Amino acid sequence: MDPIERSEIVAALRLAPGRAPSLPDAAAGRCLGWERAAAEHATQENLQRLHELQNKLYADRRYAVLIVLQAFDGGGKDSTIRRVFGAFNPQGCSVVAFKPPSLEEQAHDFLWRVHRHAPPKGSVAVFNRSHYEDVLVPVVDRLIDRHTVRQRHAAINDFERMLVDNGTRVVKIFLHISRAEQKRRFEERRTHPEKRWKFDLADLAKRRQWVAYHTAYKAAFAACGTAAAPWYVVPADRRWFRDLAVSQIVRAEFERLRLRWPALDQRLAAATLR
Repeated sequence: MDPIERSEIVAALRLAPGRAPSLPDAAAGRCLGWERAAAEHATQENLQRLHELQNKLYADRRYAVLIVLQAFDGGGKDSTIRRVFGAFNPQGCSVVAFKPPSLEEQAHDFLWRVHRHAPPKGSVAVFNRSHYEDVLVPVVDRLIDRHTVRQRHAAINDFERMLVDNGTRVVKIFLHISRAEQKRRFEERRTHPEKRWKFDLADLAKRRQWVAYHTAYKAAFAACGTAAAPWYVVPADRRWFRDLAVSQIVRAEFERLRLRWPALDQRLAAATLR
Protein backbone atom coordinates (compact mmCIF):
# COMPACT_ATOMS: atom_id res chain seq x y z
CA MET A 1 0.00 0.00 0.00
CA ASP A 2 1.38 3.41 -0.96
CA PRO A 3 1.36 5.93 1.89
CA ILE A 4 -1.18 8.71 1.73
CA GLU A 5 0.21 12.22 1.37
CA ARG A 6 1.35 13.78 4.60
CA SER A 7 -1.21 16.55 4.25
CA GLU A 8 -3.97 13.96 3.87
CA ILE A 9 -3.28 12.40 7.27
CA VAL A 10 -5.17 15.22 8.97
CA ALA A 11 -8.40 14.72 7.02
CA ALA A 12 -8.12 10.93 7.32
CA LEU A 13 -8.04 11.09 11.13
CA ARG A 14 -10.47 13.96 11.76
CA LEU A 15 -13.93 12.94 12.95
CA ALA A 16 -16.89 14.56 11.25
CA PRO A 17 -19.03 16.61 13.67
CA GLY A 18 -21.49 14.41 15.53
CA ARG A 19 -19.81 11.19 14.48
CA ALA A 20 -19.11 8.35 16.91
CA PRO A 21 -16.25 6.12 15.65
CA SER A 22 -16.37 2.36 16.12
CA LEU A 23 -12.81 2.21 17.60
CA PRO A 24 -12.01 -1.41 16.66
CA ASP A 25 -8.73 -2.80 17.99
CA ALA A 26 -7.49 -3.44 14.45
CA ALA A 27 -7.65 0.28 13.64
CA ALA A 28 -5.19 1.11 16.43
CA GLY A 29 -2.36 -0.42 14.40
CA ARG A 30 -3.04 1.46 11.16
CA CYS A 31 -0.20 3.46 9.62
CA LEU A 32 -1.93 4.58 6.40
CA GLY A 33 0.76 3.01 4.24
CA TRP A 34 3.71 4.72 5.95
CA GLU A 35 6.97 2.95 6.76
CA ARG A 36 8.89 3.75 9.92
CA ALA A 37 11.95 5.44 8.37
CA ALA A 38 9.90 7.77 6.19
CA ALA A 39 7.55 8.56 9.05
CA GLU A 40 10.39 9.44 11.42
CA HIS A 41 11.96 11.71 8.81
CA ALA A 42 8.64 13.48 8.20
CA THR A 43 8.09 13.82 11.94
CA GLN A 44 11.42 15.61 12.35
CA GLU A 45 10.45 18.05 9.60
CA ASN A 46 7.14 18.66 11.37
CA LEU A 47 8.86 19.28 14.71
CA GLN A 48 11.16 21.87 13.15
CA ARG A 49 8.14 23.58 11.59
CA LEU A 50 6.25 23.50 14.90
CA HIS A 51 9.20 25.18 16.61
CA GLU A 52 9.07 27.97 14.03
CA LEU A 53 5.29 28.32 14.24
CA GLN A 54 5.32 28.51 18.01
CA ASN A 55 7.86 31.34 17.91
CA LYS A 56 5.59 33.19 15.51
CA LEU A 57 2.55 32.53 17.73
CA TYR A 58 4.45 33.91 20.72
CA ALA A 59 5.43 37.08 18.83
CA ASP A 60 2.03 37.56 17.19
CA ARG A 61 -0.02 37.24 20.41
CA ARG A 62 -3.38 37.27 18.63
CA TYR A 63 -4.07 33.57 19.14
CA ALA A 64 -3.54 30.70 21.56
CA VAL A 65 -3.49 26.94 21.03
CA LEU A 66 -5.02 24.38 23.39
CA ILE A 67 -4.10 20.74 22.74
CA VAL A 68 -6.25 18.15 24.51
CA LEU A 69 -4.78 14.64 24.79
CA GLN A 70 -7.01 11.76 25.83
CA ALA A 71 -6.27 8.03 25.84
CA PHE A 72 -6.77 4.84 27.75
CA ASP A 73 -4.18 4.07 30.42
CA GLY A 74 -0.94 3.20 28.65
CA GLY A 75 -2.08 5.04 25.54
CA GLY A 76 1.08 7.12 25.23
CA LYS A 77 0.07 10.60 26.41
CA ASP A 78 3.31 11.17 28.35
CA SER A 79 5.60 10.00 25.56
CA THR A 80 3.66 12.03 22.98
CA ILE A 81 4.17 15.14 25.09
CA ARG A 82 7.87 14.39 25.41
CA ARG A 83 8.53 13.36 21.80
CA VAL A 84 6.27 15.80 19.93
CA PHE A 85 5.65 18.80 22.13
CA GLY A 86 9.27 18.89 23.20
CA ALA A 87 9.65 20.92 19.99
CA PHE A 88 8.05 23.89 21.75
CA ASN A 89 9.94 26.53 23.71
CA PRO A 90 8.94 26.02 27.38
CA GLN A 91 8.59 29.81 27.80
CA GLY A 92 5.48 29.72 25.63
CA CYS A 93 4.10 26.29 26.47
CA SER A 94 2.50 24.77 29.56
CA VAL A 95 1.59 21.14 30.23
CA VAL A 96 -1.18 20.39 32.71
CA ALA A 97 -1.91 16.85 33.93
CA PHE A 98 -5.41 16.53 35.34
CA LYS A 99 -5.66 14.05 38.21
CA PRO A 100 -8.83 13.10 40.14
CA PRO A 101 -10.40 16.37 41.39
CA SER A 102 -9.47 17.60 44.86
CA LEU A 103 -12.07 18.47 47.50
CA GLU A 104 -11.78 22.13 46.56
CA GLU A 105 -12.25 21.34 42.88
CA GLN A 106 -15.25 19.15 43.63
CA ALA A 107 -16.86 22.10 45.41
CA HIS A 108 -16.95 24.04 42.12
CA ASP A 109 -18.49 23.34 38.72
CA PHE A 110 -16.57 20.68 36.78
CA LEU A 111 -15.03 23.20 34.36
CA TRP A 112 -13.65 25.49 37.07
CA ARG A 113 -10.33 23.69 37.44
CA VAL A 114 -9.89 23.49 33.68
CA HIS A 115 -10.72 27.03 32.60
CA ARG A 116 -8.01 28.63 34.70
CA HIS A 117 -5.38 26.62 32.77
CA ALA A 118 -6.57 27.75 29.32
CA PRO A 119 -3.63 29.34 27.47
CA PRO A 120 -3.28 33.11 27.17
CA LYS A 121 -2.80 34.57 23.71
CA GLY A 122 0.64 33.83 22.35
CA SER A 123 0.90 30.54 24.24
CA VAL A 124 0.29 26.82 23.88
CA ALA A 125 -1.25 24.64 26.58
CA VAL A 126 -1.21 20.84 26.48
CA PHE A 127 -3.79 19.04 28.62
CA ASN A 128 -2.76 15.54 29.68
CA ARG A 129 -6.34 14.37 30.27
CA SER A 130 -8.85 17.19 30.47
CA HIS A 131 -12.44 18.28 31.10
CA TYR A 132 -13.47 15.15 29.21
CA GLU A 133 -12.58 13.05 32.24
CA ASP A 134 -15.80 14.41 33.78
CA VAL A 135 -17.90 12.71 31.09
CA LEU A 136 -15.87 9.49 31.26
CA VAL A 137 -15.00 8.37 34.81
CA PRO A 138 -18.29 9.39 36.50
CA VAL A 139 -20.24 7.88 33.61
CA VAL A 140 -18.43 4.54 33.74
CA ASP A 141 -18.65 4.44 37.56
CA ARG A 142 -22.33 5.49 37.39
CA LEU A 143 -21.86 8.53 39.59
CA ILE A 144 -24.01 10.81 37.39
CA ASP A 145 -27.24 10.22 35.49
CA ARG A 146 -27.92 10.62 31.77
CA HIS A 147 -29.44 14.08 32.21
CA THR A 148 -26.27 15.32 33.91
CA VAL A 149 -24.14 13.78 31.17
CA ARG A 150 -26.12 15.66 28.52
CA GLN A 151 -25.76 18.88 30.54
CA ARG A 152 -22.00 18.38 30.75
CA HIS A 153 -21.69 17.68 27.04
CA ALA A 154 -23.53 20.93 26.33
CA ALA A 155 -21.36 22.83 28.82
CA ILE A 156 -18.20 21.49 27.17
CA ASN A 157 -19.41 22.64 23.76
CA ASP A 158 -20.20 26.11 25.13
CA PHE A 159 -16.80 26.26 26.86
CA GLU A 160 -14.85 25.27 23.76
CA ARG A 161 -16.92 27.59 21.54
CA MET A 162 -16.11 30.46 23.88
CA LEU A 163 -12.38 29.66 23.71
CA VAL A 164 -12.51 29.51 19.91
CA ASP A 165 -14.44 32.78 19.69
CA ASN A 166 -11.71 34.42 21.76
CA GLY A 167 -8.86 33.30 19.52
CA THR A 168 -7.90 29.89 20.93
CA ARG A 169 -7.44 27.00 18.51
CA VAL A 170 -8.76 23.87 20.28
CA VAL A 171 -7.09 20.67 19.05
CA LYS A 172 -8.51 17.45 20.55
CA ILE A 173 -6.61 14.21 20.00
CA PHE A 174 -7.54 10.71 21.14
CA LEU A 175 -4.67 8.21 21.11
CA HIS A 176 -6.29 4.94 20.12
CA ILE A 177 -4.55 1.78 21.35
CA SER A 178 -5.71 -1.83 21.21
CA ARG A 179 -6.42 -3.94 24.25
CA ALA A 180 -3.52 -6.25 23.33
CA GLU A 181 -1.10 -3.31 23.08
CA GLN A 182 -2.27 -1.97 26.43
CA LYS A 183 -1.54 -5.39 27.99
CA ARG A 184 1.94 -5.41 26.44
CA ARG A 185 2.68 -1.93 27.80
CA PHE A 186 1.38 -2.84 31.27
CA GLU A 187 3.62 -5.92 31.31
CA GLU A 188 6.53 -3.71 30.27
CA ARG A 189 5.79 -1.36 33.16
CA ARG A 190 5.63 -4.23 35.62
CA THR A 191 8.92 -5.81 34.54
CA HIS A 192 11.10 -2.72 33.95
CA PRO A 193 12.42 -1.06 37.15
CA GLU A 194 12.44 2.41 35.58
CA LYS A 195 8.78 2.08 34.58
CA ARG A 196 7.27 0.36 37.63
CA TRP A 197 6.34 3.67 39.23
CA LYS A 198 3.77 4.17 36.43
CA PHE A 199 1.97 0.90 37.20
CA ASP A 200 -1.08 1.13 39.46
CA LEU A 201 -3.78 -1.28 40.56
CA ALA A 202 -6.33 1.30 39.42
CA ASP A 203 -5.09 0.72 35.87
CA LEU A 204 -6.13 -2.91 36.11
CA ALA A 205 -9.56 -1.94 37.43
CA LYS A 206 -10.08 0.41 34.50
CA ARG A 207 -8.88 -2.25 32.09
CA ARG A 208 -11.78 -4.42 33.24
CA GLN A 209 -14.06 -1.51 32.24
CA TRP A 210 -12.69 -1.39 28.69
CA VAL A 211 -16.06 -1.67 26.95
CA ALA A 212 -17.74 0.86 29.24
CA TYR A 213 -14.99 3.42 28.60
CA HIS A 214 -15.27 2.85 24.85
CA THR A 215 -18.99 3.57 25.09
CA ALA A 216 -18.40 6.77 27.10
CA TYR A 217 -15.74 7.97 24.66
CA LYS A 218 -17.98 7.36 21.67
CA ALA A 219 -20.78 9.36 23.29
CA ALA A 220 -18.38 12.23 24.03
CA PHE A 221 -17.03 12.23 20.46
CA ALA A 222 -20.54 12.32 19.01
CA ALA A 223 -21.80 15.04 21.37
CA CYS A 224 -18.66 17.22 21.51
CA GLY A 225 -17.08 16.87 18.09
CA THR A 226 -17.83 20.18 16.39
CA ALA A 227 -16.66 22.06 13.32
CA ALA A 228 -14.97 24.60 15.59
CA ALA A 229 -13.27 21.99 17.80
CA PRO A 230 -13.15 18.61 16.05
CA TRP A 231 -11.80 15.35 17.45
CA TYR A 232 -8.92 13.46 15.86
CA VAL A 233 -8.57 9.71 16.45
CA VAL A 234 -4.89 8.74 16.06
CA PRO A 235 -3.85 5.07 15.73
CA ALA A 236 -1.31 4.76 18.54
CA ASP A 237 -0.14 1.14 18.71
CA ARG A 238 2.91 2.15 16.65
CA ARG A 239 4.61 5.05 18.41
CA TRP A 240 6.44 6.19 15.29
CA PHE A 241 3.20 6.61 13.36
CA ARG A 242 1.50 8.23 16.34
CA ASP A 243 4.26 10.85 16.48
CA LEU A 244 3.91 11.57 12.78
CA ALA A 245 0.12 11.87 12.95
CA VAL A 246 0.05 14.08 16.05
CA SER A 247 2.79 16.39 14.76
CA GLN A 248 1.05 16.68 11.38
CA ILE A 249 -2.33 17.46 12.97
CA VAL A 250 -0.89 20.12 15.26
CA ARG A 251 1.14 21.61 12.42
CA ALA A 252 -1.97 21.86 10.23
CA GLU A 253 -3.96 23.49 13.03
CA PHE A 254 -1.19 26.04 13.61
CA GLU A 255 -1.01 26.85 9.92
CA ARG A 256 -4.74 27.58 9.83
CA LEU A 257 -4.11 30.53 12.16
CA ARG A 258 -2.40 32.66 9.48
CA LEU A 259 0.19 33.91 11.93
CA ARG A 260 2.19 37.04 11.16
CA TRP A 261 5.24 38.75 12.55
CA PRO A 262 4.34 42.05 14.27
CA ALA A 263 5.21 45.23 12.38
CA LEU A 264 8.09 47.29 13.71
CA ASP A 265 6.96 50.17 15.90
CA GLN A 266 7.51 53.38 13.92
CA ARG A 267 9.20 55.01 16.90
CA LEU A 268 11.75 52.19 16.94
CA ALA A 269 12.21 52.45 13.18
CA ALA A 270 13.01 56.12 13.50
CA ALA A 271 15.20 55.77 16.60
CA THR A 272 18.92 56.37 16.27
CA LEU A 273 21.22 53.67 17.59
CA ARG A 274 24.33 55.06 19.27
